[in-house]
Amino acid sequence: MAVIVADTDVLIDALRGRDPVARRVAEAVEAGTLATTVLSSFELLSGSRDPTERERVEDLLAAVELLPLDPEAAAIAAGLRRDLEARGETIGLADYLIAGICLSRSASLMTRNRGHFDRIPGLRFALLE
Repeated sequence: MAVIVADTDVLIDALRGRDPVARRVAEAVEAGTLATTVLSSFELLSGSRDPTERERVEDLLAAVELLPLDPEAAAIAAGLRRDLEARGETIGLADYLIAGICLSRSASLMTRNRGHFDRIPGLRFALLE
């Protein structure tokens, strides 16, 4: 079963009930194929300002696998950063790390931020619709 890694922007849309993203996320959760990264977990938890919102974030995170930044993913992310920055195409630290996690696990990324992630060779994408 192929793992789909949901980026922070997708999880925010799902939490806000925005279709088709919310529906797509719910389907992947039900199928047991949805994961996210510890980076997205950090972004969601640090951005949730009130207890009700934080509880919804925690419930969503409990329903998906949280993928860590391990040494293999870090090494891949470092290589991506070197290569892209040498070409003058930076994408931001969190995005390098998320891409490294996805590539190290042969996972597809579900994101609305294709402008950054399209620069990553070999990264596969999961459709939002």
